[in-house]
Amino acid sequence: MKPHIPLRQMVRELREHPSVRGKLDIAQSTATLGLTQSSDGQPGDDCAVLPTKDGYDLFACEGFINAFVQADPWFAGWCGVMVNISDILSMGGRPRCVTNAIWAPSAEQAQPVLAGMKAASQTYGVPIVGGHTNLRTDDLQLSVSILGHAKRVISSFIAKPDDVLICAVDLRGSYREPFDNWNAALTTPPAMLRENMEILPTLAEAGHVTAGKDISQGGIVGTALMLAEASGVGIDIQVEALPRPDHVDLHRWLRSFPSFGFLLSASEDRADAVCEAFQDRGVAATICGDVTEGNAVHLTGREGSALFWDYARSPYLNLSGKEAPHA
Repeated sequence: MKPHIPLRQMVRELREHPSVRGKLDIAQSTATLGLTQSSDGQPGDDCAVLPTKDGYDLFACEGFINAFVQADPWFAGWCGVMVNISDILSMGGRPRCVTNAIWAPSAEQAQPVLAGMKAASQTYGVPIVGGHTNLRTDDLQLSVSILGHAKRVISSFIAKPDDVLICAVDLRGSYREPFDNWNAALTTPPAMLRENMEILPTLAEAGHVTAGKDISQGGIVGTALMLAEASGVGIDIQVEALPRPDHVDLHRWLRSFPSFGFLLSASEDRADAVCEAFQDRGVAATICGDVTEGNAVHLTGREGSALFWDYARSPYLNLSGKEAPHA
């Protein structure tokens, strides 16, 4: 592990890290498109939410950083399926199918990306049903979309003051170097991965979870900020209470993208049931903070408390319809 970084210095460095700053791009697109959190599909959630007669269809899409696709094409293809599934699960849904769009200079260079997608599709039991292919481009690029369905949605917009914050992460893995991707999927038996896909839909249908998001690019801190801004609340993260792999530096862990990780809010009387649902499946889950009044995310530890981000002063997703901030 690296030498200890004081809390306030760590917060400053996280605030400026590319994986955190990258989410500011969302505000530029939503402003141009004229989207707000009250637009059709509920932008700001992990999936578009489309009401149906028997619940909600969920639709999501992920694009991947070119450097990641080029450096680790097979794993990029796997992640194309895996992270989209995570988006569906985070909203209490069950995935139905995926499509892909791939651009490559040749069929040979596209092959490992497609092989990774196929392997993940078979492992998770979520079929690939079509997509778009261009094998005459200069760069290797990937985008993947997914369709799912939920009987009851876990939203990003209804975390409430006096809720507790819960972090659930599968720690049984390792980093897929050199990126901050914590991979616990390739070391987990396929049957267990499929069984774990039922945890969040079951919690949603029982009404145990108030709100939540999957931990994505930007890590725990960026995801907490998105959840706080969407719900119009503050969040205080107790960093020592977070589930974390042994020998992993806290600074890196707070910005990491786990293969199976979620931030959830729940009323205090439901929190133990939420944690136990994950722990019974071997997934680490702890109460790691509080949802509060206000408009900021703070990190609290033995050294005190430090402000990570005040979204009233510097909007992050900026789904209010105001002029977009600049990264």
